Amino acid sequence: MAMRSPSVSFFPTLFFLLANALLVAEATNVHYYDFVLRETNITRNCTSWSLLLVNDSLPGPTIQVHKGDLVFVNVHNQGDYGVTLHWHGVKQPRNPWSDGPEYITQCPIPPGTNFTYEVNFTTEEGTLLWHAHSDWTRATVHGAIVILPEEGNTYPFPKPDGEEIIVLGSWYSQGDELNADLAEDLDEGVDVPRSVGYMINGEFGDFIACSQDSTYHMYVDYGKTYHLRIINAAVSAELFFAIADHNLTVVGMDAAYTKPLVSPYIMLSPGSTIDVLFTANQTPGRYYMAARRYSSESTDVTNFDHAVTTAIIQYSGNYSLDSSPIFPDQSLPGYFDYDAADSFMFMLRSLANGDHASDVPLNITRRMFIVASISAILCPHHDCVIAPTTIGSSLNNQSWENPSTDVLQAYYKNISGVYTADFPDFPPVFYNWTGDDVPEESGVSDKVTKVKMLEYNESVEIVFQGSDILRGAESHPMHMHGYSFYVVGHGLGNFDNETDPLNYNLVDPVLVNTFAVPRKGWIAIRFVASNPGVWFWHCHIDRHMSWGMETVFIVKDGGTEETSMRGPPSYMPPCEDSYNIARMKYRRLPRQISRT
Repeated sequence: MAMRSPSVSFFPTLFFLLANALLVAEATNVHYYDFVLRETNITRNCTSWSLLLVNDSLPGPTIQVHKGDLVFVNVHNQGDYGVTLHWHGVKQPRNPWSDGPEYITQCPIPPGTNFTYEVNFTTEEGTLLWHAHSDWTRATVHGAIVILPEEGNTYPFPKPDGEEIIVLGSWYSQGDELNADLAEDLDEGVDVPRSVGYMINGEFGDFIACSQDSTYHMYVDYGKTYHLRIINAAVSAELFFAIADHNLTVVGMDAAYTKPLVSPYIMLSPGSTIDVLFTANQTPGRYYMAARRYSSESTDVTNFDHAVTTAIIQYSGNYSLDSSPIFPDQSLPGYFDYDAADSFMFMLRSLANGDHASDVPLNITRRMFIVASISAILCPHHDCVIAPTTIGSSLNNQSWENPSTDVLQAYYKNISGVYTADFPDFPPVFYNWTGDDVPEESGVSDKVTKVKMLEYNESVEIVFQGSDILRGAESHPMHMHGYSFYVVGHGLGNFDNETDPLNYNLVDPVLVNTFAVPRKGWIAIRFVASNPGVWFWHCHIDRHMSWGMETVFIVKDGGTEETSMRGPPSYMPPCEDSYNIARMKYRRLPRQISRT
């Protein structure tokens, strides 16, 4: 059921050109990038594959802008299957047409064609990332976005002596067959692929075979302070990060500044970006920066990659290089350190000063309570080779299923039958979400395409509650497209709607676009629905997203042109046969070069 008013432009191409001309005139600077996606030979961990990369690099190219700039990225798809790109954390005011998630705001860019994204930077300042938003293609298609202060402005902290981009990634043994294996596992109702290693700036580091000679190095001078822009681009892993014998001072998260937080380690969910400062104040030598998996699953679950990825901080000067770099044994938390993960995230606060004020909505007009859980999915949608249900995930017992036409096009053109506007504000039943006696029937869901409609300028509060349904208690980093949101409350156990709101932080809560619902816990977030359009909501652990832990928020137009969604560009990738084009990625093509 499409809900948009039929009063759309009669001249979409003309209006798109005029709108672009206005944006270019208003932007501080305009930048143009060409991203060429093609199969590229790459060797890691003693194995060579031909994998889809952007401009032949892993990670892909960095986009660097100033706050207020406008970017056009022309994506040339020379790969073997359809793909889309997403500009993670960029709000794209009134312009979901360039947001990127496939079958939500566009259909895939077919092989042999190109599509130009318009990326409009407005309030963001700090570090973000871009990545593919087509199945798990983002395993190799991702890169950094650096947003400097407006020209003439400075950081809200002393200018560092240098900076470095640190992109954390994951590696899969399936190589070019990753999406094929994913599709088969989803159809058969078995667990989906697990990564076999993690990387820093595309390299495994010293502890992985065939990787010692390519370990990433960062060179520093004693006494100087450095700005690290740390990005978790891993597909399905939360990661701890630390530097041996050096404290980290967090100064920003998700392109918004935070109060300085000194910590020996940080924890990043997939899609999270953290800006930290560290001072090279130790005895000149070599020190590992290292990242390892934080597993929020039960300690009984051990089938995840236990390898540690490393890079080397190397001081300038004359000293012996005979000894190994120092490892952060004391500061890097263990795989199942739930307390370390929660305590770090719960300490974050917005900067909330005059130049970077906090603007938490106080008069809430829409409240939602959403239970995020692992679910049993009814089998009409699957082969279900081992049981009458298959493993999945859900929000309020709704497990998302992509339509064959993207939701944005259906909404804009009033195409019926693509989605229904009845995503529930509350779960169907209430129970002890985090108890040991959760009724299994509470975890049964069906595949649906239900969206939530919001009025323009509504003040929204959502409580996300984690659940132990099917003994599936895990962390769920929720990501909202088109918005940042304030995390006004968080806790472990079940949310209490009488006592917990009394402890909300309405003064300086952290402002983010991705934040983890803790294992067997909850978070409360607030935002104002002031960006009209179609916006994806999903868990950024892709194994959960692929199982259905997602929905779509459609924010209606306001009463003026400035408060209404823009019309489409003159060209969007076609949806006709796009499903079949996308399925090309599931063919097992003999592109493997060698395994030694």
